[in-house]
Amino acid sequence: MRPSLYEYAGGSPALLALARAHHARCLADPELNHPFSHPAQHPQHVERLAAYWGQALGGPAAYTGDHDGTHAAVVSMHCGNGDLTDLNRRFLACFVAAMDDVGLPADPAFRAAMRGYLEWSIGEISGRPDGAAPVPDGVPVPGWSWDGLQ
Repeated sequence: MRPSLYEYAGGSPALLALARAHHARCLADPELNHPFSHPAQHPQHVERLAAYWGQALGGPAAYTGDHDGTHAAVVSMHCGNGDLTDLNRRFLACFVAAMDDVGLPADPAFRAAMRGYLEWSIGEISGRPDGAAPVPDGVPVPGWSWDGLQ
């Protein structure tokens, strides 16, 4: 049986390294810098992001458990921001480069699954540009595997 994407990546330490590298790349990007350096950002943003990704990719429920987060809260905080097409493209590019930065497995199937997850996630999280149709409370963090959305 194939390991989860979380396990294949290297578990919690690997996803925390990925979140840190991704965040650093976003801060270095002239367009992404503003939303990623915003003073209202949670002080544990990187750790929470790593936990969210880990949970979504088949790891433990650290985001909803340890960090008391919800999928609805993640989507709601990104609602109503207008068209983010360029920022989303940059966000994805930072993610792909960050996988290299931290030495995640170069296996093409793994990289395709990870990229597919982030592309889907970007659509899910920024898919309410006018703020309409929030996600109801209680919707679980969506799971992603080698085969896509679970």
